[in-house]
Amino acid sequence: MNLVAALPAINATLNAASGICLIIAYILIKQKRIQAHKRFMLAACTTSLVFLALYVTNHYLRHGIVTRFTATGPIRPIYFTILITHTTLAITIVPMVIITLRYGLKMRVPQHRRIARWTFPLWMYVSVTGVLVYFFLYQWFPSS
Repeated sequence: MNLVAALPAINATLNAASGICLIIAYILIKQKRIQAHKRFMLAACTTSLVFLALYVTNHYLRHGIVTRFTATGPIRPIYFTILITHTTLAITIVPMVIITLRYGLKMRVPQHRRIARWTFPLWMYVSVTGVLVYFFLYQWFPSS
């Protein structure tokens, strides 16, 4: 398999890795392990940035902006509901992550906590649904 063909699977793996880093970081901060929390949050940001670069590369090299979902029946509205919410929130969380990260790195803890309460669940949702979109498109209902 060439690299271009592997990009969707790589991207799904990066999404999953980001989600795993987020969960670990959440557990670490609950344990008040601030430095370890910081490392895992930076890892989540890094995997997400690499994902974004490869996602844009994949769409540029393979098929432009649109990926076709060809399945029919009741699964179609389920897929598009997941895709629309995933895409909308993926765009929304970018500035939220930047702001949350900035507050955290500057140790502006009250501001960091206030926005992180929103950023964390939305970012988790985007990570999980990103993997689901991959499975819908490339594993469960691949186009011919």
